[in-house]
Amino acid sequence: MPAEDGIAEAAAVLRAGGLVAFPTETVYGLGANALDARATARIFEAKQRPSFDPLITHLADVADLTGLVGPVPEAVAALAERFWPGPLTLIVDRPAAIPPIVTSGLASMAVRVPDEPSARALIAAAGVPVAAPSANRFGQLSPTRAEHVVAGLGAAVDVVLDGGSTRCGIESTIVDARGEHPVVLRLGALPVEALVEAVGPVTVRPGSSGQPVAPGTLAAHYAPRTPLQLVDGVDPLAGGGGRRGLLAFRQRPAGGDWAAVEVLSPSGDLTVAAARLFDALHRLDAAGVTAIVAERVPDVGVGRAINDRLGRAAATWRGHR
Repeated sequence: MPAEDGIAEAAAVLRAGGLVAFPTETVYGLGANALDARATARIFEAKQRPSFDPLITHLADVADLTGLVGPVPEAVAALAERFWPGPLTLIVDRPAAIPPIVTSGLASMAVRVPDEPSARALIAAAGVPVAAPSANRFGQLSPTRAEHVVAGLGAAVDVVLDGGSTRCGIESTIVDARGEHPVVLRLGALPVEALVEAVGPVTVRPGSSGQPVAPGTLAAHYAPRTPLQLVDGVDPLAGGGGRRGLLAFRQRPAGGDWAAVEVLSPSGDLTVAAARLFDALHRLDAAGVTAIVAERVPDVGVGRAINDRLGRAAATWRGHR
């Protein structure tokens, strides 16, 4: 149902322990009452998500942070004040009110305030913090349209709020600022350069080989069903072999016999490329190609997050060889 028309109904579903898929500025989230262990367990079941991968808790307002977790380190508060609402997730100490299942047993918790009016309205109407990872099967492409949610999760979701295409198109940046120096645990829609401008030098340490300390940091993740190969550039005369698809950054190659081609941004705008990334991969995945060749984008700004997602997708398929 349209997001603006379904908030009251969806809020009631959340309070009753149900699952609601809703748009944020990043991707669609699969939400449950973060104070209800049984409800959040349904998220793991619906997504087929391993219990060791923690969830992000979403709040309606910046002021709700201290109401939920109490005083936070000065650097955490400063980042929240500067970038919330927005595509930044912060790591805080888990409060007693949040069941351990939300954080996969970790003493820390990932939390953010989304910059999407309907998402904040939903959380405010529900009157509870909302745990919400991306609304897709675990490890697969994130959803940037309501139809992606329906195709991936189907009847496992009680209500799907349709807010159209998401604005950013990739997940939030995750930062742990509880220590002496902020650490970026996941590259995302908020560029590292914006963080550096706000707080000075940061350490970038994305990826996890053991239990993740933050959501979406496993080395193999965000993958289409079709095998994906990440390349540094595409030969303009090279062919796709007739059955391969191409995810190009700025332009379609002059030659070749690619079965399907998606171009992220003819103007070279990385923000546009990020917004189109998962939608383009969903289309290539549905095109019946035998493989997807993805072109790496410039590794600056939000381009670092795009390359991060493509690299994790490629790693997923390297692990299947």
